[in-house]
Amino acid sequence: MAKLHIGNHIRRLRFEHGEMTQSDLAERIGMTRQTIAAIEAGKYGPSLEAAFRIAHVFNVGIEDVFEWDEA
Repeated sequence: MAKLHIGNHIRRLRFEHGEMTQSDLAERIGMTRQTIAAIEAGKYGPSLEAAFRIAHVFNVGIEDVFEWDEA
């Protein structure tokens, strides 16, 4: 069975929104910078709530932030 991976566009979105730092994003959604870094690097899959919060910060749909990649 293929392993599924959650890809994301957080880094691009941060830079498109005034070069927002990982710390800025983390503060806005109530997480740590380390968690944002892990999500952005694909080492950690966010909770559904966190995914929606991240999308809300960027004023985009969740599918514009995250996507399933089959590895």
